[in-house]
Amino acid sequence: MQRRRKNSWRQELLAKRPLRNTTGHPNSGRRVRKMTAPRSIVIGGGAFAGLALALALRQGLGPDVPVIVADPALAMRPSRDPRATAIVAACRRLFEALGVWDEVAPTAQPILDMIVTDSELEDATRPVFLTFAGEVQPGEPFAHMVENKYLNEALAKRAEAEGVELRATPVTSYQSQEGGTTVTLGDGSVIEASLLVAADGAKSKLRERAGIATYGWDYDQSGIVVMVEHERDHNGCAEEHFLPAGPFAILPLTGKRSSLVWTESRRVAADIVALPPAEFQVELEKRFGLRLGDVKPLDAPKAFPLGYFVAQSFIGPRLALIGDAAHVIHPIAGQGLNMGLRDVAALAEVVVDAARLGIDPGQADVLESYQRWRRFDTMAMGVATNGLNLLFSNKSPLLRSVRDIGLGLVDRLPPLKGAFIRQAAGLTGETPRLLKGEAL
Repeated sequence: MQRRRKNSWRQELLAKRPLRNTTGHPNSGRRVRKMTAPRSIVIGGGAFAGLALALALRQGLGPDVPVIVADPALAMRPSRDPRATAIVAACRRLFEALGVWDEVAPTAQPILDMIVTDSELEDATRPVFLTFAGEVQPGEPFAHMVENKYLNEALAKRAEAEGVELRATPVTSYQSQEGGTTVTLGDGSVIEASLLVAADGAKSKLRERAGIATYGWDYDQSGIVVMVEHERDHNGCAEEHFLPAGPFAILPLTGKRSSLVWTESRRVAADIVALPPAEFQVELEKRFGLRLGDVKPLDAPKAFPLGYFVAQSFIGPRLALIGDAAHVIHPIAGQGLNMGLRDVAALAEVVVDAARLGIDPGQADVLESYQRWRRFDTMAMGVATNGLNLLFSNKSPLLRSVRDIGLGLVDRLPPLKGAFIRQAAGLTGETPRLLKGEAL
């Protein structure tokens, strides 16, 4: 079904291609569509999604279309973001196609294996119910762990080198009309653009100004994030411990380090991050276990509220939403950032395809194509992560028995495990070219 829609869109593009009267005869019967000069594309938000989209558009559209990224955070370079992110195989291919992966690779840790347990916090042992060998094909891990500061800086440097204009100022207002949108930045400059992209996060001001509502709910949970050092090598193995309060994920980094994503109720999480270091160490050791020996935090823990929110529309007049501005999901499957990068790949492809056919990339039917492509995948992932959170974040003995039987069955069915790995790696469905590692 998705493939038919995509092919239909390309046929629509061909039908809308501008017709040129090459004979000069006024009665040739062919209508001439006069194309305006290329206008800028402005991206509000300079994190992963915004920078990756800017680079993809610059490479796909060439130097004639100005691409501008506006974000006050660009003044704080190099990035000091202490967090780390799991980059799945499809998104790693995107970074390869954009020419940034070689810069990031020396600091990236492949996830070579993954184990899943289900237990009470006080249990003496944590039986393993499910394991995943972490390759989507020989020599290609299904994911890598990358520290945000390295990836952010690699994207910014590459974007600058290829002519993307990085402006350390916000988008303060915009006014859309039929032929374009007038974008005003915080420094007072005004840009005439064909398209404005909102990549400014879950509390998007651009989405709010467009009057696009969100629907969803708060989980009354927070994710505690902290980087730790441990005595023994993790050997590239990730661990997901399902505890009654929620998942406790140990994600391997380079060296004897790991990034923890630790789910608790909102109140308990606030209490834990406020603990003195010695008491926090006790809570950490209860959950981390002994497999990797002694463990100690390398930075102060931080708690982030968790919820599920989706924009009612991913587009508006001359406006497209990507990343957290369009959707926020639970981190239980580690897909949040990767969903945003799928937005990037899809939007870049429809914009570049339209521009190459002489079609205004900011017009409504081009943006509608992007929305159709991304909305089903977003809703499906949201339903899946919400279901997993409800299934695993509880103390019900009955649900625990059901999920443990289910995990055990999956572990004994290699074809099903393989399908899960490919799904998690972003290699299923109608995949944009960038996610296949192909240049636009």
